[in-house]
This record gives sequence, C-alpha cells and structure tokens, in this order.
Amino acid sequence: MRVKTHVQIAVVLSFAVLTVGMLFGQSGDPQNERVNGTEPAAQKLPLRRVVLYKSGVGYFEHTGQVKGNENVEIDLTSAQLDDVLKSLTALDMNGGRIAGASYNSKDPANHQLGALSVPVAEKRTLADLLLALRGAQVAIHTGSEDFSGRLLSVEEKTKGEGETQTQNCEISVLSDAGEMRSFRIEPGTSLRFLDAKLEQQLARALGLLDASHAQDARRLVLTATGSGAHELRVSYLSEVPVWKTTYRIVIPENASEKPLLQGWAIVDNTVGEDWNNVELSLAAGAPQSFVQQISQPYYARRPVMPMPVAFQLTPQTHAETLSWETGSLSGTVTDPQHASVAGAEVSIFDSNDQRLVQTTSDSEGDYRVFGLPAGKYRVEITKTGFSKTVIKDVEVEPGEAASVDTALRVGQMAQTVTVMGSAGALVETENASVASVSVEEDSVRAARDAQEEFLAAAQTISAARGRPLGDLFEYKIRDKVSIQKNQSALVPIVQTDVTAEKIALWHAGMNSPRPLRALWFTNSNNLVLDGGTFSVVDGGSFAGEGFIDSMQPGEKRIISYAADLGLQVIAEPSLEPGRVTRVRVHGGTLTRISAVAETTVYTLHNEDSSARTVIIEHPVRQGYQLDPLIHPEEKTAIAYRFRVNVEAKKSVEFRVRENRLVNAEYALGNFSEEILKIFLQGRELNPALEQALRQLLAQKNAVAGLEAAMKAKQSESEEVFKDQSRLRENMKALRGSAEEKALTERYTRELDAQETQLATLRREIAALEVQQKKAQAELDAMIEKMAFDIPI
Repeated sequence: MRVKTHVQIAVVLSFAVLTVGMLFGQSGDPQNERVNGTEPAAQKLPLRRVVLYKSGVGYFEHTGQVKGNENVEIDLTSAQLDDVLKSLTALDMNGGRIAGASYNSKDPANHQLGALSVPVAEKRTLADLLLALRGAQVAIHTGSEDFSGRLLSVEEKTKGEGETQTQNCEISVLSDAGEMRSFRIEPGTSLRFLDAKLEQQLARALGLLDASHAQDARRLVLTATGSGAHELRVSYLSEVPVWKTTYRIVIPENASEKPLLQGWAIVDNTVGEDWNNVELSLAAGAPQSFVQQISQPYYARRPVMPMPVAFQLTPQTHAETLSWETGSLSGTVTDPQHASVAGAEVSIFDSNDQRLVQTTSDSEGDYRVFGLPAGKYRVEITKTGFSKTVIKDVEVEPGEAASVDTALRVGQMAQTVTVMGSAGALVETENASVASVSVEEDSVRAARDAQEEFLAAAQTISAARGRPLGDLFEYKIRDKVSIQKNQSALVPIVQTDVTAEKIALWHAGMNSPRPLRALWFTNSNNLVLDGGTFSVVDGGSFAGEGFIDSMQPGEKRIISYAADLGLQVIAEPSLEPGRVTRVRVHGGTLTRISAVAETTVYTLHNEDSSARTVIIEHPVRQGYQLDPLIHPEEKTAIAYRFRVNVEAKKSVEFRVRENRLVNAEYALGNFSEEILKIFLQGRELNPALEQALRQLLAQKNAVAGLEAAMKAKQSESEEVFKDQSRLRENMKALRGSAEEKALTERYTRELDAQETQLATLRREIAALEVQQKKAQAELDAMIEKMAFDIPI
C-alpha cells in the first residue's frame, strides 16, 4: 500500500466508536432507522484480504469505493466484537475522513422493546395490541366505505355455533364529528394509524423482533464523508481457529530422483460473513494477542503517583551474537536477456568433488542453500536449452550469506561454460570459454531432460508463495480463495522436491530393540515449514505418518514414521578399569587424574532382504568424552548420532567408547610414606616429582622430630613440677614435728635443684620451638612452591 504524503490525502486514522443511538437515534439499530427513512442505507464493504496466525487470531481487510457521504457496513459475530473494537483501523485513501462508527446493541429484545410505547414485547393478539392503543387516531377502510376517528373500544366476539365457531375482533371508532361506528376486523377490512410517529415506533418494534431471531448477528457501520468517489480500507483482528498444517512426502521408486514434499493448510471460516475471492495468507508464527472485553464499561482505581524528583536511565549491555560455523549461498539464474530462469538445477560440490546439495531455482529464478561449512565450492547450473555453467572457487564464510547471480548462455547441455566465482557478483557467460565434452546418449539426455521438466513442474504447481512477514513467515496463496461461513477448506501451500535420506533410527529411550523407520530430512528450499502432521508414501503405498516441528530453510532433521520390523538393535555397556593419565601438584594439593573408560557395544541384526542405514543416538552424558578415534555424524543437545550401514541378512557390531576423568586429591601437608609407595608402585611419578616428594617427606620428618623433642622436654618439665608439688605438701605436713628441721632443709635443697632443672628445660623447649617454627616455615614454603603437571 502506497500512502501519499500530501496533507490533503493523508490517511485519517482517527474515528470514534460512538454510543448506540448517536448516529441512528435512541434505538441503536441502524436498519430500523433505514426503515423509517431517516438514515440512508449502508452498502457492504467487501472483504478482500485475510491473514491467519498460529496464535488464534486473523487479520481481516475490507476495501471498497464509496461516493460522497455514505455509510458502509461489515457483518460480525458477537464473539468478534471485542477484538474488532480494540484493533479496528479505518483508512480513507482519497482525502475523505471517517466521521464515526457504531454497532447494534447487545441488549435483549424485550429490554429494548420495553422502552418503546408500542406494546409488542409480550405475546399479544391483535385485540390486545389495539386495546393497549385506545385513543389513537385510526382510518378504517372496508369494501364499501372509509371512516376515521379515535379508537374507542375493542371486543372479541364469537360467531357461529359448535365446531364452526370463530372469534373476530370488533372495534368502535368515534369520529371528530361525534359519530360512533363499529367495525369487525375481517378479510377485506384494513386499519391504519394516522399518527406517523406511532406508525414509525410500530415499524421499529417489529424490526427489533425480527433482529432478535438472529441473536449472534452484529453489524458495524462506519460513516465516511468526502466528495466524489473515494476508497475506504478497514482492517481489524478477530479470533479464529488456529490453521493446521499437514504434509505428504512421496518417495520415488527411482533412487536417483528426489522425494516430493506436498503441504496443505486446513483453514476454518467461523466469522460473520463468507470469504468470496479473498487474498489468503497463512503466517507461520504466533504474534502475541489477548482477549479483552472492551465493549463492556469498566472503572479502574488509578494509583496516586508522587511528583518525580529525578530520572536517569542506567546504561545497559546486551549479549553478543553467538559465532556461526556455517554459511549460506544464494543467487538468481537468468537468461542472456536477464529474464528469470525457473527450474534450473543447481548443484554444490566441495573440494573433494562430492556433491553436497542439489536444488532448483524457483519461479523468480532464485535459489538458496543453507548450512554450508566455511570453504570454497564449485557450483554447477544446468537447464534445458542452455549450456551447462560451472562456477569455480565460490567462497563461503562462516555466518555470512554468499551470493552468486548467473546469466546462462543459450546452447546445448553437452557444452560446459566454466568461469571463476566471485561472491556478490553477476557471473556473465557470454565471453567465457566453452569446453568440449563427450556427447551423451540420446536416452540418457532424454531421461535427464524429463527429470528436469518434472522438477520445474513441481516448482510451478505450488499454490503458495513464501516470503518473510515481519518477524514471521507467510504463505501467500497464489489464487484467491472462497470459503463460505461456517465451512472449512484444505488449501495447498507447498509442493517442491526435497532432500531426504531413508534411515532407521534407534536410541535407548525407545525401550525396544526395534528401531524406527525415518527420513533424514533437509528443508532444501527457501520456505519455512510450519509444524504439523505428515504422511509418507513409499513405493506407491502408505508407509506411515508422524509429526514434524517447524523447520527453517536449510535445517536438517530426522522425522520418524513407522517401526522397522526387519531390524534389531541391542546395547550392552561395559566398564573398564581406570588408569592414571595425569598427576598435578599445585597450591599444596596433589591431584591424581584417572581415566575411566566405558564402552557401549551396539549389536545390529538386519533380518530384512534389503540393506539398512541405521542412525544410533548415543546419549550425551555430563563428564564423559568420546574417544578421539570415533566421530559422530551429528551431535544434538542430548545425543551423538552415529551412522552404521548393515547389509541384508547380516549382523554388525558398533562400539562407542567414552572416557570419564576421576580426580583424587591429596593434601601435601598430610602426605605420607604409604601414599608415596602407592604412587611408586603404579609408576605414576617422574624422577623430579619423586625427589621433590622425598625432600618433602624428609622435611616433614624433621619437623616431626623437633615436635617430638619438644613434647619430651615438656613431659619432663611437667614431672619435675609434679615432684615439687609433692615436696611442698610434705613440708606442710612436718610443721610441729621433731623431724621438721632436718627434713625441711633436705626438701629445700631438692626444690632448689629442681628449679635449676626447670629453668634449663624451659630454655631447651624455647630453643626447640624456634627450630620447629623455622622447619615448619621451610616445609610450608616447600609445599607452596611445589608445582608439577605430569602426563602419564
């Protein structure tokens, strides 16, 4: 949509959702107002475009022309109203404006009829109605005369006898001249109210009764003002059923041909009107949406906010993009006049001449290949009616999108045009050298041409065109779609050749020796494949079905669809004795690192008459590392995937060896001769570390010897002190005795000698303590400085 910038043609977005009755009187029913002629009839605004999302909402766009000041209406259901009110956007594209919008009330009919003076809310007979309107001016017409006046009375009278009895309504009318007449309301007699307002109210009441029969019908009316013809565009969101995706994968009998992927979308129309020739798009994404009953009046308690003192935005940092290991290659294939060439076969070869990817250009001549490891590639492009083009040395960088556009040269496919590649440039082939090649056999060329025509046809059959839609991906249906209200349809969205390898998949979590039949499926086209069910047709018959998650272009994934009853897989784990692989000494700790090896033996028995390619999923376990001699085909977040080929009626063993490192730590301060002997017996020490450990033990022994000497001196000192205490007690006991003088002198001499001995012991203990602290400091320094890292 192009929006002009001129002020007079600026899009008018503002409109008012007016209260019921502001545009159409107090009844709130625009159709009833049109009955009495006070409001011009509104025209339908056609539905032109529908976009459905995975979050259960749809985007609806109505477009049409109006002349001058005119009303337009859109039919809705009650379930749509809240979503429409919170998302409605009205655009006048030619300088007009939207004066307002209204919708019919949801009040019950009896409640609305109760506000009218015409008593039709209850189930009433004609007599009840006329009796309630006594005094109204009426005009009576019979076959022979006309009479007018005020309605005076109403009676119901019975005529006839038995089963032929009938009841008739008889009224009395008083004319302005005072004449009173009675009339029987019967065929040929008509009655009309002369009060125009009363007649309008009766018509309005009957209109409300009629509208109450369709209780879910809601009508949105917009008033557009302007001069001449001007275009309106009205869009809104509405809750709709989630559209579903289902795929068919057709595996050809010829192994050289690629499988065909066919995708369908299941779409349901549950809104208030038919979809007639609308542009339908299906978005593979789920934008945020919510339900809010905005049509109901609400009052909210507002918080009290203090005046702000200051506000500062704190600087923020954001994580950098993760590094990419692969890149992509894209380009456009054209003819010499630079017109798009659809269905051109594009093959990508690596430096070992192995073909990695084969794809075809789409209807716009575009191709794109994802997931290419960094390196240089050879690109070959072939198409019937053109020479084969070979582009060498096309470089792909990790995380980058390389681009090579190619203009083909008209000629025979047996001729090859070779040029050097340059990412981002147009490869011209008019002046390139043409290499002569051997002429192919007619049958081979015919078969290849037929295959190319099939691939090109498969590209053109697709009923949807994929393209980005903001952050989402859109399947835009090529042809306009018609789906009646409350009906569903199956819409084709994808039909293209894909890359898929038939495999058998097994992992321990299956709790069964039987693997699954599966496809190692690559989304080799430019479309995002939305998640959904899929069924597989193999050999012309049904082979199984499953579910596929959403896949981005270039993404590779395994999808399973059946049990493989011709194959068995048995897994037997075994634990090997650990061996020391490294000894480290650092920070006062000796760490002994041992490698514990665990081998899982997978035995595969192929009981079928055809060979199998089996993918074994071995779990990724924390702390375990694969043996460097084995390499998985692929690694996921939870498993390694190994490829094992098993011939028919054969058995194969496949071993997965893993190593787990176990650390045993020893504090050097507690290192002993016994631990040293264990290391020496296992030959886990080199001479330098052995010598350092022996020096450490010698220093530990020196410290221990000094500590033992100190303890001995302290024990001797304690014995002397105890003996002194004994002597003092004895001296206290001799007081007043005959031997007091002699023994006291003796004990005094002994105490004096012991004091001299204690003083000597204290000096010796202090000296030993100094030596012990020095030796301990030397030991601590030796432990701190010791650092070794010895692989075994």
